[in-house]
Amino acid sequence: MAHFLLRRIAGIVAMLVATSFAVFGSVHLAPGDPAAFLLGGRSASPAAIAAIKAQYHLNDPFLVQYVKWVGGVVTGDFGRSVQFRQDVAGLIAARLPTTLWLVGYAGLLILVGGLALGALAALRPGVVDRLVLIGTGVATATPAFVAAIGLISLFSLQLGWFPAFGNGTGFGDRITHLTLPAAALALTFVGLLARVTRAAMLEELAREHVEVARSRGIAGTEVLRRHVLRNALGPITTVTGTVVAGLLVSTSIVETAFGLSGVGQLLVGSVTVKDFPVVQAVSLLVVLAFVSANLLVDMIHPLIDPRLSHAKGDAS
Repeated sequence: MAHFLLRRIAGIVAMLVATSFAVFGSVHLAPGDPAAFLLGGRSASPAAIAAIKAQYHLNDPFLVQYVKWVGGVVTGDFGRSVQFRQDVAGLIAARLPTTLWLVGYAGLLILVGGLALGALAALRPGVVDRLVLIGTGVATATPAFVAAIGLISLFSLQLGWFPAFGNGTGFGDRITHLTLPAAALALTFVGLLARVTRAAMLEELAREHVEVARSRGIAGTEVLRRHVLRNALGPITTVTGTVVAGLLVSTSIVETAFGLSGVGQLLVGSVTVKDFPVVQAVSLLVVLAFVSANLLVDMIHPLIDPRLSHAKGDAS
């Protein structure tokens, strides 16, 4: 396991270096003068342009600029936002709690809804299974912004059950404000996880050892818990790691639709005004969260299925 972790961490570091290089190079690949982008199209005197270039080290060679930026990132200095005139790290830290609340709430809905629907479809063949398949198919094909529009129209404008704008203050008020955004964010992934859960459970239910356990008179709940659900957790856990990445990407759409002051809305606004320091920092953090989630999944897999740890040991 230690050797495996070292190899994965080395891979993560290499991926972050490559990603940081690509993200930082985006400002140089864009047509035009980077200083003009940083000024947001506003006219400025030669002295102001020279100050901008000095502040962002635009007069240095590209590799020198990249090394200085990476050095700042390692110490927590992501630069200064052009739009807000604030340190990027502080700007992200102020908006990160809203995004974490939203992702956590949506993740809970995905786990509960996806696992429950998938298990229900696998254990109730026939009409129930077909209804779940139809519902999850529609959910999977529904983009987050379409779900947001529908939820706002029904539950906010017509029924008035939930607010459609703002973060909320306090635990209860925040949960109320984030219910519709979390539902819109989770809808597609609930359908995906439900289908994966159904397929994994059906595969395990058809295994010979499950039939043998049933023939020996073992209780049905015990068979499901020990022989079906546990063995089905492998593909479910793998998909959950992918879902985390999807949640982080989709937050920008949902936060914009519901007026949430989170990191996703910050990214959208920064792209619009070409606030490159913020775009670079948020993009790098999303990649870091994605690779960390996948590393966590790889660490959990041997705990779920000990055969994986034995296979890794044989391969080494």
